[in-house]
Order: sequence, then structure tokens, then C-alpha cells
Amino acid sequence: MKILKKIFKYLIIVFALLIAILYITDTDYLIKAVRTIYAKGHKTAYLEDYHEFDNRIIETGTAQPWAFHEDYNKATETETLKEWNDKLGTIAYVIIKNDSIWFENYYDGFNKDSKSNSFSMAKSLISAMLGKAIMDGDIKSLNQPVGDFYPEFSEGLGAKLTVGDLSSMSSGLNWDESYYSPFSITTRAYFYDDLEKMMLGVKVTEEPGQSYKYLSGNTQLLGMVIRKATGENLSNYLSDNFWKPLGAENQAFWQIDSEDGGLEKAYCCVASNARDFARFGKLYKDYGKWNDVQLLDSAFIAKSIKPRFKNSKQYGYGWWLLNRNNKDFFMMRGHLGQFVIVQPEDNVIIVRLGHLNAKGPDPTIKFSKDIYAYIDEAYNMMSQ
Repeated sequence: MKILKKIFKYLIIVFALLIAILYITDTDYLIKAVRTIYAKGHKTAYLEDYHEFDNRIIETGTAQPWAFHEDYNKATETETLKEWNDKLGTIAYVIIKNDSIWFENYYDGFNKDSKSNSFSMAKSLISAMLGKAIMDGDIKSLNQPVGDFYPEFSEGLGAKLTVGDLSSMSSGLNWDESYYSPFSITTRAYFYDDLEKMMLGVKVTEEPGQSYKYLSGNTQLLGMVIRKATGENLSNYLSDNFWKPLGAENQAFWQIDSEDGGLEKAYCCVASNARDFARFGKLYKDYGKWNDVQLLDSAFIAKSIKPRFKNSKQYGYGWWLLNRNNKDFFMMRGHLGQFVIVQPEDNVIIVRLGHLNAKGPDPTIKFSKDIYAYIDEAYNMMSQ
């Protein structure tokens, strides 16, 4: 018994020392990571993890339900689509044709109102919010320096950094875009309780505005700029300028870094559903017009869905770009295979939400086979 007591005592001491080391080295965010993600058997963030974090509500107004196509759900999923859905754990697959829901199906206990994590699809929402702030004059243009809002970026290479560089992923920030390493800055951002402090310690180490490099820190800093420029938290700003005007049917949640006056994780983490996410695809397809009201400047959208850099044709300003089967698509895209895919000429929007994507953790890979499948099989279904 004495031996057991000694062992227990030493274990407590070791545990206390470990906790102390985490706080001393400013890696105590790992405690939260273990509690919310790793101890639950996950290696990275997962679809319903918003339950584990503090959130701010994105309020909705008068709902504008989607119309249903005259051929609603008359088509059946192709065998290839079924295989992909089963293999990667799809929870929602929706095809919207001519602004009407043509097909939808939900899986694994999810339904049309179930919330799941947007992950980096939120980057497209932030881009829309940037466009609105420019339209209203709160931000002068895509060329306005970040240093106008945060003097920490007013010297050296940082002085050259613009809001457009952040939106187009060309900031030159020293950022490690690794989702599975517990020690990367991206992982730290997911669990850290003071995102503003963390971001203001990030440095610009490469010439901004020269080339594309996907970094979540870009969007986090851009969200902070929008908040400072507009004087509103991101959730309220999104609600007032988009969620309500677009007639979202369900309120949504946006993860924040701390309970008291928290800052939204701008690079990710809006919890909503397929139908409401799809509204942003329609808004951009229609170049910013919704019910005859111009919510966003059409020129801003036209610029957003074209590549900024010739050598990086896969990205514009907050939106992914893809040519498939001689058709140009633009899309919202998130970790683990969250997609809102738009083909404007065909007036088609494809939404897929799910637990996994085909290629794993590297978000810098241009496109993976599952995206091609979700597009190809939608068109195969529409040709039945």
C-alpha cells in the first residue's frame, strides 16, 4: 500500500510539473486540445466539434426557403457516388438546379437542419464580408494596407501587406499550415484563447502580393481587420449583411476563442447546414444580387472568382477555382471535404458535407479525386 501511495504521489508531481511546463512554454492550449479533440478519439477537428467550444450565434431573420424543382429527388444516386459517399462518410449531398433543389440526401443521422463545421469554407464568407466592407467604404479597397488597422504591420515587409494579399493567400506570413501536428501554429490557433495576441506576433517574412501560398493565418488576420474596420464582431456582421438578407432558415454558430468577448476563428468554424451554405454559392453565381437587391458589388465578385496569379489558377480571392470537363467551377472548400461547388453557366450548385476527404490533411493540394466525383456524378445524375 505504501508503494502504491508513493507511485500515486510521484504521478501527481509529474502531472503538476507537466501542466506547469505547458503554461510556462505557452503551450497550455494542448490541454484544451486533449479535452476537446484527442481524448475523444479524433486526430484533428471534426464535424460536430462546435459543441466543445464557445460559440457566438449568427442570427437569422425571415426565412426564404429554397424552391423545389419539378423533378425533385426523381433521380437516383449513381453507384459511383454511393461508393464515394460510403467511403468518405458523406452527411449531405445536394444539387440545386436553376435555383431550385433538384436532389438532396442526408446520411449518418444528419438531416437538412443538422449543423456541421464549415471549416475553411468560412474563408469564402470572410471574403464576402471584405467585399461588403469595401462596398460600404469601411475599407478603402483591396489595396489598403493592413498597417492602417494594425500598426504591428507598418514596418519592413509588413508595411507592404494589403487586405487583398490576405484574401488571395499571398501575404508572406511565417505560418505553418499543418492540421495534424499538435505543435503547429494552425493547431494552436484552433485552441488558443487569445487569437488577436497570437496573430499580432506573426511576422511577414516574404514579399507580400507576389505568389499564392495557402495560410489560414491570412484569413484570421483579415477577419480582425474587418472587425476593426466595421466596429462589429464577425458574427453580427455576417448576420446583418448576409444571413438575414439571404433568408437563411437556421441560425448558425461561429466558434470564438474565449467566452468573454471572444474573437471568431475567422479562418474556419461556422456551424450550419447544406441548404444555408448553398446561399453563398447562389449569391456569387448571381454576382451579388439577391431578390433584386445588390448585396455585393458585381465587380468585386468577378475579381474574386478569377485567379490572381497566373501560376496559381486554383485560387482567386477567398474562392477555389477549377476547370473540369471544359467547365469553369468556383467553390467554397473546407477541411475533411466540405464543398459548395458552383457552375454559373449551367446554373448548378453542388453541396457536399462529410467526415472525410480523399487526400487527407494537406490543404495545399490543388484538388482531390472526391471533388471530381461529386461534380461528375451530379452531371451523370442530371443526364439520367
